[in-house]
Order: sequence, then C-alpha cells, then structure tokens
Amino acid sequence: MMKRNLNDLLCFVTVAREGSFTRAAALLGVTQSALSQAISGLETRLEIRLLTRTTRSVSATEAGERLLNAIGNRFDEIESELDALTAMRDKPAGTVRITCGDFVLRTLLLPKLSPLLHNYPDIKVEFDVNYGFRDIVADRFDAGIRLGDTIDKDMIAIPIGPHQTMAAVATPTYFAQHPIPQHPQDLIEHNCINIRFPTHGGLYVWEFEKNGKQLNVHVDGQLIFNASHHIVDAALQGNGIAYLPEAEFEPHIKAGRLVKVLEDWSLSFAGYYLYYPSRRQPSPAFTLVADALCLR
Repeated sequence: MMKRNLNDLLCFVTVAREGSFTRAAALLGVTQSALSQAISGLETRLEIRLLTRTTRSVSATEAGERLLNAIGNRFDEIESELDALTAMRDKPAGTVRITCGDFVLRTLLLPKLSPLLHNYPDIKVEFDVNYGFRDIVADRFDAGIRLGDTIDKDMIAIPIGPHQTMAAVATPTYFAQHPIPQHPQDLIEHNCINIRFPTHGGLYVWEFEKNGKQLNVHVDGQLIFNASHHIVDAALQGNGIAYLPEAEFEPHIKAGRLVKVLEDWSLSFAGYYLYYPSRRQPSPAFTLVADALCLR
C-alpha cells in the first residue's frame, strides 16, 4: 500500500507541475488512462479533489497546491540523492535538463558537449528550446542558459561564451532602396524586424550606446517574431533592418549578404552564462556538463 501511495503521489506531483496529463504521462512512461486512474484513486482515498480538469488544461485546486508545496520538494530531494549515487559508479550517469535558446544551443552547447557525450555514454542531456524566462526550479531544470545581465542574483552563474555586441543589419538591396540610418532615431522611418518576448509579451525596445550615452528606440515594421533565427531569415530576404547579437549574423556579414549600420552605436553586454540554483547539490553528471561548457 505504501508503494502504491508513493507512486500515486509522484503521479500527482508530475501532473500538477506539467499542467497536462499528456506531458506527465510521457515523462512517467505510463498511459494517460493509468495516470488518470492513479489521480482519481488518490483523490478518492483523500476524499478531496486535488486537480481541476478542463478540456484544455489541468490545474491544482487549493488543496492540491498545498499538497504540491508540501511534498514536491521531497521528491526532488530523493531524485538528487539518487543522482548523487552515480558518483560511486565507474562513470557518471544520469540526465541533465537545460533550457536555452536555439542559437546558443547550435553554436555553443552542442559543439562543447559533443566530446563529453562521446566519452560518457551514460550521460544524457535534454534541451528545452525556449525564448522565455523559464523558472528552472519550478520547471525542474538542472540549469538554464541566459545572457549574463538577466540572471537572478540567487543563482550560481558560469560564463560559457564571450561578450556580445549587438548589430543592426539589412541586405545591400534594402539599403539601395532606403537611406542608410546615421542615428538610431532614423530607424523610426525604416521597416524594422521586431521580436516579441514570450515572457511578458512586449516588443523588444532596441538599445544603443555611444560614449556612455544610452538610447532606446521603439521601432516598427511589418514582421514580428518570437525566435531569433526567423529574424535572420527575414533580414536575408530583404524585409528590413534586424537587430540581434552580431554573432547571429556573422557568416552573412562576412559573405556580404548583410550589411552593418550604426556600428558606433553598437551595444556591448555580458555573454551567455550557465546558471543553476545555489542551494541544489549538483550531480556528477551535471558537474561534468558544467565543466565542459565553462569559458576558458
């Protein structure tokens, strides 16, 4: 009976955190039907409803939130201790979950981690490509990747890439048809390719700096995306001026497909960092991953 209770409690914690029977069933490796029966059985034994189900979502009731807050971290602690036992193996093993953007995944994470994965076949890395600011504690990620100036102070942050510089670019054809901006305010008269941040829904305000003077410009244009690689593609097709870290445009700038403007106003900022909770004991697998990514 104790084993059954623990299994059902784990099912509840997973569904409550994921907000979905489909995702929870996939994580637990069970059918949605079995998962639903486990939750129903737990609610019957406790004689209280823990989850509110609709056709589109699942959320915890007040009682469910109380139970989740009481036991959720206990399961995390058990999982951490089990991961720590891998230190007693000949080779570290386990899964490391990281949330990050697509560009840093392609250009930094995969190149740095591939040799490690070849040497440690029992280590798995799961990437969540997401441009929002995920709560890595609540969403049970081992770590996240962000630009250095956006990381909470209570996190441990490790630099994994060099400083970045922003670049405003467009195709030679676009600038043949439109005047080249000489000042950031000139962008107001241009077709600019915008990005909308998933976290708060607002459009990015383009930030510039020159001789210590900062200037923000609210630009406008026909296209808005929530992922940077689409912005690069749109710029290459002549749809206007794009503004992203220069590294995202670099091969196209070198090949002459894109032209930089307002270079004396380019903003520099801290590069990408791996960050994780300071209170969590890293597993041996995570320690190896962090060490492989560390900027040297």
